[in-house]
Amino acid sequence: MSRLLYAVLLSATALPATAQQTTDAVDPEIAVETTTADAFATLSDAARAAMDAKEAGTPVEAQNWMIAAANPHAVEAGAKVLRAGGSAADAMVAVQVMLGLVEPQSSGLGGGAFLVYYDAASGELTTLDGRETAPLAARPTLFQTDDGETMGFFDAVVGGRSVGTPGTPKLLETAHRMWGEANWATLFDDAIAMAEDGFPVSPRLAGLIAEDMEYLSRSAETAAYFLPDGNPLQAGATLKNPQYAATLRALAMDGADAFYNGPIAGDIVATVRGAEGNPGVLAPIDLALYDVVERPAVCATYRAHEICGMGPPSSGALTVGQILGALEGYNLAALGAENPESWRLIGDASRLAFADRGRYMADSDFVPVPVKGLVAPDYLKARGELLNGDKALEMVEPGNPAFDHALLWGDDDAIEFPSTSHISIVDADGNALSMTTTIENGFGSRLMTNGFLLNNELTDFSFSTHDEGRPIANRVEPGKRPRSSMAPTIVMQDGKPTMVVGSPGGSRIIGYVAQTIIATLDWDMDVQQAVAMPHLVNRFGTYDVEEGTSAEDLTQPLTDMGFEVGARDLTSGLHVIAVGETLQGAADPRREGIALGE
Repeated sequence: MSRLLYAVLLSATALPATAQQTTDAVDPEIAVETTTADAFATLSDAARAAMDAKEAGTPVEAQNWMIAAANPHAVEAGAKVLRAGGSAADAMVAVQVMLGLVEPQSSGLGGGAFLVYYDAASGELTTLDGRETAPLAARPTLFQTDDGETMGFFDAVVGGRSVGTPGTPKLLETAHRMWGEANWATLFDDAIAMAEDGFPVSPRLAGLIAEDMEYLSRSAETAAYFLPDGNPLQAGATLKNPQYAATLRALAMDGADAFYNGPIAGDIVATVRGAEGNPGVLAPIDLALYDVVERPAVCATYRAHEICGMGPPSSGALTVGQILGALEGYNLAALGAENPESWRLIGDASRLAFADRGRYMADSDFVPVPVKGLVAPDYLKARGELLNGDKALEMVEPGNPAFDHALLWGDDDAIEFPSTSHISIVDADGNALSMTTTIENGFGSRLMTNGFLLNNELTDFSFSTHDEGRPIANRVEPGKRPRSSMAPTIVMQDGKPTMVVGSPGGSRIIGYVAQTIIATLDWDMDVQQAVAMPHLVNRFGTYDVEEGTSAEDLTQPLTDMGFEVGARDLTSGLHVIAVGETLQGAADPRREGIALGE
C-alpha cells in the first residue's frame, strides 16, 4: 500500500505516553543447555540420524530435497510435504505453522517474515516482504514520554504499544499462491494434530520461559499458558494449545482472510488496545489493509558469486553485501580462519557497513534509500580501501554512496534484540527458499490471543525522531515497516543457487550470515563446519567473541590491534543448504534444529 493511501486513511487517535523512563536494556537471548531425548522422543529414525549428524559435526547429504529449520517437529512436518511431491513453498507453510506451536518465542502467526525464492522453472529470484506495519494511528513519538524522552526498551516492548500489524499469515498465503503445489488446507494438518494432542516442551523453550517470567506474567492469558499455577513450564511437560488449533483450522478453511477480518482480527485489536499499563493503537483497518509486497532482490558480487537477499525495509542484504564487497580485494583464503588479520578486516568492514546501515537504511516506501549506491562496486572498493593498514579503524563514519535524492539523514538509535527463526528449503524440482521469520524480542510483546503471541516489531524503529536536527530515516510513521536485520540469503553462481542461508540473532544476524559465506567460499569449510565455527561479530565498535570457544584466543591480538573486545554468548541459529552435485544441509549446534533430506 502506498504512503499516500495510508495518509488518507490516517486515524487521529493519539497514543498516551504512560511507561516509565529507563535507559538500560538487557538482552534476553540466552544460551540454554539442551538435552533433546525427552522432548523429541517420538521423532522418526531419519530425524534422529539428522540429530546425530549435527552432534558429530557432519553435514546431512541428500539427492532430491533438503530442509533445515529450528525444531525437529517442524522439519518433519515440512519433510512430509516434500516427500509427497510438494514444493518448497508448500513445505515452508507446514514448517512455519509448526514452529509457531513448538517454538512460539521466536516466530508465529503474530509476527512477520522475509522470503527469498528461486523458481527453478523460470530461473527467477523473487523476494516477498511480509514485514509488520505501524498502525495508522502511530506517531513518530510513539516511544517517547510526555517529556520527549525516549522510553526504556522493555517499557516499550511489553504490552500493546510495540505491536505492529502481523504479516506472516498473508505471506504464507501469498507464497503458496505463487509457488504452491499441494492442497492449502492439508499443510496445517500436522500442526493442528500436535496442538490438540500436545507436544513435549523442549529444554530450550523451558529455559527461556523461566528466564522471562517477569514479563510473561504481566498478561493473564500469556501467563496461563506459559506459567500454569504461577510456575514456568518444565522441559518434557506436555503442552496443548486448542486455541491455536482452532486458528489454524480457520486459516486452512478460509485462508488469510480468516486472520485479517472477523473474530480473530477483533481479538487481536482488543488484546493490543486493552493491554494494561501500555496499550497500543492497532485498529481493525490496519489488519484489513495489510498486504505482502513483492520487491526486487538486492545482490552483491563476492568471489564470482551473487549474494542475493531482501532489500529495504530489511538492512540484511545491503549490509551483508557491503561487508563482503569491502573484503573483495583482500585474500582471506590465504590469511585463513584463525588469523587475527582476517578478523581485523572482517570486523572493520562490518563497522563501516553498520555505519551506513544506521544512517541510510529504512522502509524505501517512505524514505529514499540509495540501494544501488550502497552496493555499487566502485563505492565498495573505496570503502574497502579504508581497511588498508594493520590496526583497527580509529573512526568509522557513514560513506557517501551515489544517491538519487540528496537528503541528509541522522543516525538512528533502534535497539534490535534476537528472537527469530530461519528456514532453508530446496525441493525436488530445484526450487530454493530462504525465509527468516520473527516476532522480534523473545516472546514478542508478551501478549497472546487465539493461541499465538503478538510481535513487538515496532521497537525496531528508532525511538528518536531526529539526530542533531536531522530526521532519522527509520523513525516511526503510520503504515511504515520498521527496519530489520533479517538476512535470508540465496548465493547464486551462473544463474543458479549454490547456497541457501540465514539465521536469527537480532542485528548480529548480518555478521553470522556474512561469516558463514566467508567460511564456505574463502576457507573451504563444509556447511556444518561453517555454522559450528566460533563467532566473532563487530557492529558498532566492540568486538564480540563467542564465550567458551576458541574465538576467545583472539581477544589479545584484536585488543593489540586497537579493538575493544568482549566475550559473550552468541546464540545464532544458522540453517544452511549447499547446492551442488548433491545437497548438503547443516543446522546450528547452538539450537535445537536439524537438517533433513532424501
